[in-house]
Amino acid sequence: MRIDLRSDTVTKPTEAMRKAMYEAEVGDINMFEDPTVLKLEEMAAERLGKEAAILVTSGTQGNQVAILSQTGRGDEIIVEASSHIVMLEGAAHAVLAGVQPRQVPGKRGVMNPDDVRAAIRPMIDPHYPKSAMICVENTHNFHGGVIVPNDNLAQLQEIAQEAGIRMHMDGARVFNAAVASGLPVSEITKYVDTVQVCFTKGLGAPVGSILAGDQETINTARHWRKRLGGTMRQAGVVAAPMLISLTEMVDRLAEDHANARLLAEGLANIEGVEINLDDIDTNMIYFSMKEDGPITARDLLIGCYHEGVMGGMMTPGQIRFVTHHEVTTDDIHKALEVINRVAKSKVTA
Repeated sequence: MRIDLRSDTVTKPTEAMRKAMYEAEVGDINMFEDPTVLKLEEMAAERLGKEAAILVTSGTQGNQVAILSQTGRGDEIIVEASSHIVMLEGAAHAVLAGVQPRQVPGKRGVMNPDDVRAAIRPMIDPHYPKSAMICVENTHNFHGGVIVPNDNLAQLQEIAQEAGIRMHMDGARVFNAAVASGLPVSEITKYVDTVQVCFTKGLGAPVGSILAGDQETINTARHWRKRLGGTMRQAGVVAAPMLISLTEMVDRLAEDHANARLLAEGLANIEGVEINLDDIDTNMIYFSMKEDGPITARDLLIGCYHEGVMGGMMTPGQIRFVTHHEVTTDDIHKALEVINRVAKSKVTA
């Protein structure tokens, strides 16, 4: 038995995706001659409510191209303190764009608009960098797949417009937010100038992300993608499974959310587990083990691993499980049996 709950990035392409890759009509993407890529970019832009979109190799590249296209060297970007852009992209914003982050701690990953407004630099003092962009992450990884509410996004948009600065969404899992909220994804992305969507997570594609925004910004993004070595040639073989993601994998995200809720509720009944069920918005479950409990988080993970249930530890003492299309409801029940057995093995040892 192998139930991999480490991340929704571990999925393999579906048979439909493999077939689409094999049969993809291709051309030179650098000459705008790949019909599959063009179709993907057009469909993605329409779904996201933007003028244009561009295929990029990864979510990190999409975020960095967005920053490079909308800021200048020495500028500052306002980001939630535990966001992916700050925590998990190798300081690329500093290395590539030459910008520094102004980190605003949020509540469950959601920044308070008053804190964001206060973080915008006054341009009357040359000691300060220029505030150039507000970045939000939706859903928020380090806070357990939390959905950033639309009213919060609307307030941040108003602040950005008042200050004359741009707003970008790391929407790697924004389709999870849309499905869980029961909204068209464009009703979430309408508040930002640009949005990056990763197709290798819940949407199940093997590679590729999309950056969408206004036409002028996407034109600039094409230059930055080229500079970063991200302009592929016959990339239709990459775009083809991403089209399957858009047409076949979005609505089924609700299954992942239901399985995450089932897993979380089961965990709540296991001795020593500390979990807040109100924190489960989408397909991620974060929990810890009581300090005076029978087993540590590390030992629980190791014990489960030896029985075929794989999870991850994002911070010391905090376990993350992520559901995806390769994890069934039956797998959830089996995983809970293993977790419960491993926890009890320490109780009686």
